[in-house]
Amino acid sequence: MSRYYYYLIFINMVANIIASVPSILYESHKEGSVSSMILGLVAGTIIVTIYTRFFNAFPGMTLPDLLEKTTAKWFYKPFVLFLAFMWFFAGLITLATYTFLLIRYVTPEMPVIQISLSIILSVIFGCLMRTERVLYTIELILLVTLPLILFIFYKTYSGNSLEWDFVKEAALYVNQLPDLNSFSASFFLFLGVVNLFMFNRFFTKKQSFNWKHVTIIAIISTLNMFTTYFIPIGYNGFENIDELVYPWISTSDSIRMEYFMIERVLFVFLLFYLGIAFVSIMIHWHVSIEFLKFVFNLEKLKIKGFKLGKFIPIPFFIGASLFTIVKLNEYQLLRLSSIFYNSLIFFFPSMILLFFFIKRSMKNAKQAKQN
Repeated sequence: MSRYYYYLIFINMVANIIASVPSILYESHKEGSVSSMILGLVAGTIIVTIYTRFFNAFPGMTLPDLLEKTTAKWFYKPFVLFLAFMWFFAGLITLATYTFLLIRYVTPEMPVIQISLSIILSVIFGCLMRTERVLYTIELILLVTLPLILFIFYKTYSGNSLEWDFVKEAALYVNQLPDLNSFSASFFLFLGVVNLFMFNRFFTKKQSFNWKHVTIIAIISTLNMFTTYFIPIGYNGFENIDELVYPWISTSDSIRMEYFMIERVLFVFLLFYLGIAFVSIMIHWHVSIEFLKFVFNLEKLKIKGFKLGKFIPIPFFIGASLFTIVKLNEYQLLRLSSIFYNSLIFFFPSMILLFFFIKRSMKNAKQAKQN
């Protein structure tokens, strides 16, 4: 598989290390989070395999393209519009999380609108780029942040403050029944693959995808999930881990860098996550804008040859984002995120039925054309 394919999956996993996923998992740390993560790992690997195989069978074609060829307009237009709102909201969760994080730890005196607007304006430019340029931007940012990611993980695992006894204590609760919220949060880590709905247009040739690629994804996912859940417990203890708003912020602030210009890992961690959050929001909103362009034929809206249509969703994105962030607090954002994740564990598996219908319709159309 192309390296860009792995970028889509990797970004979604890493971006949620600091978002609401750890907090949701720790709410049930004694009531099934560990078993939920195991179940989420299995279900997530299966969904990644099915989605990848489906889109690999139609190189260069997006989901709207396939729906247009196989379903009626009364179905695919509202459906794609619904997907646009879903992708917008997924990016909004990351935006709101990082805005609240900056207010809490970096700029407590700055108005929330000013912080969120500065992030939005920096992301919007990336959302309007062509799909291939978005992927190139992702690669560029990863080249800068990947050394920071590896360094932070090395420091967390090698830190003297890491108590493996706390990790072992947390692992003992593997015998608890899975929890719905924890399972949905674990499952969400794998949903970077659904960005193929639009990014599949970049993969114009059929890619090699077999059990080796599935194994790589499963190993990376296991390491990411283990790190996301157990490492903050190793640093902060097991009993009261659910009381931390941002567990990974507290964890990174427990690490020191000797003989280095910046002593506290917290500042490096915030810098790294700023880049990852930017990329995550850009991916989600780029897909959302592309969905809207398809539904409303925005590409056809031109003034003297200038494509004006793609700019039409921007005021709505800015207005809806600012309104939501101003109205929400951190607790409400966590609850809203949990509800959103719960809905996805039903929606995306049910999409497999639509994939079967599309595949059969495309096969029948191909056979009819040959005859």
